[in-house]
Amino acid sequence: MTDDVVPTPAPAASPVEELLARLTLEERASLLGGSDFWHTTPVERAGVPAVMVTDGPHGLRKQAQGTDHLGLDASVPATCFPPAAGLASSWDTDLLRRVGEALGRETRAERVAVLLGPGVNMKRSPLCGRNFEYFSEDPVLAGDLAAALVQGVQSQGVGTSLKHFAANNQETQRMTVSADVDERTLREVYLTAFERVVRTAQPWTVMCSYNRINGVHASEDPWLLTRVLREEWGFEGLVVSDWGAVNVREDGVRAGLDLEMPSSGGSGTRRILDAVAAGTLSAADVERSARRVLELLAKAAPALAEPGTVDVRAHHALAREAARASAVLLRNEPVGQGADAAPLLPLAPAGGAVAVIGEFARTPRYQGAGSSQVNPTRLDDALSALREAFAGSREVVFAAGYDPDVEDLDPALAEEAVAAAARAEVAVLFLGLPPRYESEGYDREHMDLPAAQVELLHRVAAANGRVVVVLSNGSAVTVEPWQQRVPALLETWLLGQAGGGAVADLLTGAANPSGRLAETVPVRHEDNPTVGNFPGEHGHVRYGEGLLIGYRWYDAHALPVAYPFGHGLSYTTFAHSDLRVHPHGQGARVSVTVTNTGDVAGTETVQVYVHDPESSAYRPEQELKGFARLTLAPGESGTATLELDRRAFASWHTAAGRWVVEGGEFEVRVGASSRDVRQRASITLEGDDVVLPLTGDSDAEAWLRHPVAGPLVREALGEGQWRDMLADPQHGQMMRAIPLVRLTRFPGFPIGEDDLPTWEAKAAQA
Repeated sequence: MTDDVVPTPAPAASPVEELLARLTLEERASLLGGSDFWHTTPVERAGVPAVMVTDGPHGLRKQAQGTDHLGLDASVPATCFPPAAGLASSWDTDLLRRVGEALGRETRAERVAVLLGPGVNMKRSPLCGRNFEYFSEDPVLAGDLAAALVQGVQSQGVGTSLKHFAANNQETQRMTVSADVDERTLREVYLTAFERVVRTAQPWTVMCSYNRINGVHASEDPWLLTRVLREEWGFEGLVVSDWGAVNVREDGVRAGLDLEMPSSGGSGTRRILDAVAAGTLSAADVERSARRVLELLAKAAPALAEPGTVDVRAHHALAREAARASAVLLRNEPVGQGADAAPLLPLAPAGGAVAVIGEFARTPRYQGAGSSQVNPTRLDDALSALREAFAGSREVVFAAGYDPDVEDLDPALAEEAVAAAARAEVAVLFLGLPPRYESEGYDREHMDLPAAQVELLHRVAAANGRVVVVLSNGSAVTVEPWQQRVPALLETWLLGQAGGGAVADLLTGAANPSGRLAETVPVRHEDNPTVGNFPGEHGHVRYGEGLLIGYRWYDAHALPVAYPFGHGLSYTTFAHSDLRVHPHGQGARVSVTVTNTGDVAGTETVQVYVHDPESSAYRPEQELKGFARLTLAPGESGTATLELDRRAFASWHTAAGRWVVEGGEFEVRVGASSRDVRQRASITLEGDDVVLPLTGDSDAEAWLRHPVAGPLVREALGEGQWRDMLADPQHGQMMRAIPLVRLTRFPGFPIGEDDLPTWEAKAAQA
């Protein structure tokens, strides 16, 4: 009976919706800009608080006072972990998650709502001045590591800001330059890392970049900020501008840019309100962005109310662990004669003197310059750590060798270094890039070490053939031809505040190197794919290399490299065997057995690449699609199992506007680097149906291939000369490339132009 029907009560409005409803249009608009350099805008009448956001992808950079975004003013002490250039070389998602948790605890303890990072822009060129803050030249590696870091930070109740969205791959003219890049390259290379983080970890915020993309400012690009980010990837959070990245504020709101930082002094709010009054911006757009700001405040409120405490010593220990995992042993050649020959590293616990040479051993370069610069809670140096490690067993002598702030080699410092090397059993030479060589705000001029340091190396190597070079640099440097003078080379990137102790652990064998390169080290800068297309000209930079960045380029051109993507040595050795690849769901399951064939425990990173032997569109020779780490005792075997989803085999089909798998055979390659493939297996996958819409401007080839239109065309052609011409083995390809509408105008062609609309309609139903 209808009298017995009880109406369903309307769902109660959420606290955010209730608060939003109480705000005026002016108050909603005010929420869309900062109140100062680091804080959002409060609405005291309605009880809306201001929250703080601050820099720090690898450590909190909270400024107690000041309004500087370039790392010039002092910040509160915080644990300085290795920047992304180092952490990426760990290939360790578990480690990145734990580092993220520590960053989250420190962020929460300082009552900061959002930590601005991580940055997942691709290392398109080794000259990008901010490469130290980015992970990799490969989007799968960068995306998976960044997702783990985001999950760790946000597990502590504070947010992250995934940046810089998108195609921010240089510092030259970064505020205005247009990155001109085709959609397939954007999708497959420059957006993939962002997509993996958004889909996997849902960062609370995404930070738009300064630059333009194909002429459109990232801060006002609805395709980027709404269609791709929200509608396709399902992003649920807030989009914030990079500091000063807003161009036209009302256009940004309409496109999906929610929060402008820092404060615009009220001009942004006025522009928004004026645009609503003029009818060029809807009040609904303002409401939408205000809702997202309030949702961010609501998510941050519990953690800010209960900030908790930080175990500084435990975080320093984690920073040391992360630094050990970040270093990559590039070279470790045998020294000695005959049966006594053995790799130079690790250094024996007892023996003759060790000469530690280089100012960076005493005064470490541990982080990059700019907005990510952290004030560490403590700072370890390698010289002190080595003296502690060899206390009572080996003499450690030191010579500065060079002044990092001076370009020319100081004869007195060089002479002292050579003398120390000559009387020592082994020389450990610390070289690297001075801070002025790489920074946010400008790009590098070249890939070389300072000439004075290279000259010092040659002099030291002439005095002592047992030389270990330890590199400190945020971006890749050329190592040829000078590396031939030294048996051992350890790339430490920038290792954060605990890097000194970590280097000592690795040199002495207290820890076994496990880092793997997250970027290719070319033989010379001239070999890299951006030569001629970096940093651009006249306000534009053309991404002319397309898909071929990093190892993809070097593979496509069969170029020798100094060290390939994924390379890294260990104090033990590993064998790969029994690769198995089976269909699993819509993709594949890959398993491989790894055996530690050496004498000490170690960690192997298994890298899985996919090769498509036949494709209608160009595809790189191989692409990383998964990785796994196994830590094994001597003689121990373990199995690495990875699942590759269907996307791992797909490419972006520009005409269809989606990811497509072309059916057929794929080769799965497993190895220890992109140039050290040890196992191969094939799998056959069913392809996706792609039926493109036809118009008269579609070429005859497309019409003939179409499942519906093809039979119509062939029937109309009959058995006459036109059918023969289109099928002719010599000239048919040329004829089939002609748009069908133009063929209809040829004398005697059996199909009329008036027939095409009917056929187009039938084809559209396929």
